[in-house]
Amino acid sequence: MMYIRRDPEGKIIAVSREAVDGDGWSAAGADDADLLGFGRDIIEGTNPMGATDLGLVRVLEDLIELLVERSLIRFTDLPVPAQRKLMERRGAREAMQHLSLLDDDGVI
Repeated sequence: MMYIRRDPEGKIIAVSREAVDGDGWSAAGADDADLLGFGRDIIEGTNPMGATDLGLVRVLEDLIELLVERSLIRFTDLPVPAQRKLMERRGAREAMQHLSLLDDDGVI
């Protein structure tokens, strides 16, 4: 759960992972469209290429996986830190996919 604060026009001006006492703060789900837009604006504002960087990371992950599947490279040919990062992201992606298959009651 995230906590957001809006300005008088309703635009998000602050976000916290922890509940904050005070006027203007309310809870928001991680899938809240305004919250996602706020995060995207921050990423793009600090790094104009940030929006494409995230997509490119996924493309590179898929490319590495394809090269390994076709035996053009071995996973162990990659540097150990790269192997760890790829395994972490693969595990996180699988966990996210698993969670999205469950309904609110935890039934598939």
